[in-house]
Amino acid sequence: MNKQFNDQWAIILGGSSGFGHATVEKLASHGMNIAVLYRETGVADRVLKEKFARLADDNGVRVDAYNLNALDPASRESFIRQFAARAEGKQRVRLLLHSIARGNLKPLADAPEEEILSMEDIRFTTYAMSTSLLDWARLLLKEGHFQPDARIIGLTSEGAHKYWEGYAAVSIAKSTLESLVTYMAVELGKHGLKTNLIQAGISATPSLKKIPDSERLLELAKHRNPLGRTTRPEDVAGVIYLLCLDEASWINGSIIPVDGGEHCR
Repeated sequence: MNKQFNDQWAIILGGSSGFGHATVEKLASHGMNIAVLYRETGVADRVLKEKFARLADDNGVRVDAYNLNALDPASRESFIRQFAARAEGKQRVRLLLHSIARGNLKPLADAPEEEILSMEDIRFTTYAMSTSLLDWARLLLKEGHFQPDARIIGLTSEGAHKYWEGYAAVSIAKSTLESLVTYMAVELGKHGLKTNLIQAGISATPSLKKIPDSERLLELAKHRNPLGRTTRPEDVAGVIYLLCLDEASWINGSIIPVDGGEHCR
């Protein structure tokens, strides 16, 4: 069995699909234990748990599934209690990955009142997709679960700085996240933590497909990309793996495009 990470843990927020799920698979294949948090119901939850169990068996690691609301303070505290028992000691967390994709895709105006973006929509989306990362990082730091050279990684997108239809709340959240990571890199760096963002290229994830006219975005990205295709979740997972290596210890406070050069055009 691959024991490259020697009983270290990754905590992945939002691991049921897309970039988070691909990262679970990638890191488990390299010997890292995973605590994966997600929200699914019924059949989808059972299928995920069965898949995670097979992944654990195939790679000789733990892949612990937590079907809970990562944005709820009580659920976070409950997770910490369970995780502390499973991790069997402190300073085991190598990676905290924030891959939560929950928010509102509404216009700012020119729609019925109940269908336009409200301030509450903006607040919820910003917390879900941005500032909740800080709550998680501070909690793990306070409880002593981070390794001295741990990595914190979030996900941003090109949409943080340009117009996509219906994307206003997410764009605000991602812009906020980019500012937040600058401050986390400096202030949490004093504890040895490295905080970075990946700017993933346009990828056919379930969250992207909820954006209006997403098929056109995918087609445009394919033609615009120097490498002739859109980004895949495994492309992003591969870079997250690289950022977990000892050799990446001097990368802090960076926004790293993982898009095949899409951002160059």
